[in-house]
Amino acid sequence: MTNKKTVAECRAYLIRSVDEAKAVAKSWLDDLLLGQVTTFGLPEVDDRYHVWRVPVKGEASLLKVGEIVIDAFSGDVDAKKTTRPSLIEARLLKKDEEALKAKKSKKIEISSLRNAIGLGDCIELANEMPAESVDLVFTSPPYFNARPEYSEYDEYSDYLDFMRRVIRACGRVLAEGRFFVMNTSPVLLRRASRNEASKRIAVPFDLHSIFIEEGFEFIDDIIWVKPSGAGWATGRGRRFAADRNPLQYKAVPVTEYVLVYRKKTDKLIDWHIRNHPDRAAVAASKIADGYETTNVWKIQPNTRSPHPAPFPIDLAEKVISYYSFKGDVVLDPFAGSGTCGAAAAKSGRRFVLFDNNPEYVEWMKADAQKWLGSSAKDLLLLNSEHSTISQEALL
Repeated sequence: MTNKKTVAECRAYLIRSVDEAKAVAKSWLDDLLLGQVTTFGLPEVDDRYHVWRVPVKGEASLLKVGEIVIDAFSGDVDAKKTTRPSLIEARLLKKDEEALKAKKSKKIEISSLRNAIGLGDCIELANEMPAESVDLVFTSPPYFNARPEYSEYDEYSDYLDFMRRVIRACGRVLAEGRFFVMNTSPVLLRRASRNEASKRIAVPFDLHSIFIEEGFEFIDDIIWVKPSGAGWATGRGRRFAADRNPLQYKAVPVTEYVLVYRKKTDKLIDWHIRNHPDRAAVAASKIADGYETTNVWKIQPNTRSPHPAPFPIDLAEKVISYYSFKGDVVLDPFAGSGTCGAAAAKSGRRFVLFDNNPEYVEWMKADAQKWLGSSAKDLLLLNSEHSTISQEALL
């Protein structure tokens, strides 16, 4: 009787065993002087992306504090996918990353950012902004290769790496204890031929893991329900409806997720309400009757926008009113046609909108005249009409 080969052996990986993966992870932690205070969970090989995932636990608490990702072919630690050393150290000390800086408790300061529209890579633009200068991040990122407009990623792992860098950059500019809300959904990749199956990728669950690894706290999963016929355009469910054969059943997707996260802090939400310096803004931000009482929101999608995947302004208005105060600054790193900006202006908030498509930026610049009226003269344009970004210009 012959022994069955492991997945690692079949793939001809350099790192083929649990012990070898642990040895690589131990060496990496030792270099960071963290080897003596950590131990490991059970490493797993992920042959979808050809990596080993090694859970890192605190030696004393045995609680997970991070994950080391190792390239199975080369045996190198993938720094982009591995939990940041500073975050591992912070979790070991049972403090958040900011607490490591031993900073003093500070008062809430009202952001001085102006309404702004920026053309370019959202990560680069966000990295030029002052730290903790935004009060809410609300966005709907591009769908992974679901349409020709979004086919710039060779691999799904490349898309997730990009989204991790976006979440990290936005987290830096988000104020302590404030909210990051993301509208996303699973995507259906159409089959290339009749001999191949289509694929449905659970993007929200992978993004959730990234948010947690990047130091955010999960708050809510809101389900955005669309009209019942919305999914039939993709053809999903038609084959079953015609034949009614078991195994062919596929539900027609009529929902998307609105995932709500909070930047980690040791302060309760009530603290932000009690200590907000503009008491009039707090009073004026009270939510009126008719608010959503459950996590299931029935909202008609926007079908009239020239953008291929706009979210409805009703959705943006609800999120902005529920998770920010009047006068706050709302950042949308994937602004598209500018729905978030329109909702922010309508709700008495300021906006910072980024997009890398010049056509979309032109739409937003034109529409901003309607959103802001006479105040549009103070709108800051970044990398557009010979404007350049700087921290001084934003203020």
